Amino acid sequence: MTDSFSFTPENQIKAEEILKKYPATHRQSALVPLLDLAQRQLQGWLSQPAIEAIAAFLEIPFLKAFEVASFYSLFHLKPVGKHHVQICGTTPCWLRGSDELRQACTEHLGINLQETTSDQLFTLNEVECLGACIHAPVVQINDTIYENLTPYTLVEILKNLAKEEES
Repeated sequence: MTDSFSFTPENQIKAEEILKKYPATHRQSALVPLLDLAQRQLQGWLSQPAIEAIAAFLEIPFLKAFEVASFYSLFHLKPVGKHHVQICGTTPCWLRGSDELRQACTEHLGINLQETTSDQLFTLNEVECLGACIHAPVVQINDTIYENLTPYTLVEILKNLAKEEES
């Protein structure tokens, strides 16, 4: 882990474009998209130096930026696997089998919730509402939402992701 953070030249341009979308008096409104940009640059997580750099960029206290980064489940404050598996545990998904999906994942991957496989390929978490209740149960892997899953279909998705890594 590094003690500092700065956007890549390409992401610095993106950060400045994001900032232009907000009035100068409301720079802090760009916080969530800038945290997302930094998390993508760091391959799935936010380091403290990244949050500090974004707070400085927006001229807001670090604590305000950290509160946002630690509140939303879309931000991760520690490294995650290449494939971040997030199982929705909200009532509609639970009623339609999210517990069985979680069990299938833990058995197939050999890890529990909030753990990462030893090869750093998969991290497993349970989250609140992924916003696709009508298609429950749902799982988000990185930026992709998978709907109407069964334990079998989810394990097949995981196997396919692992195969892609072997190629």
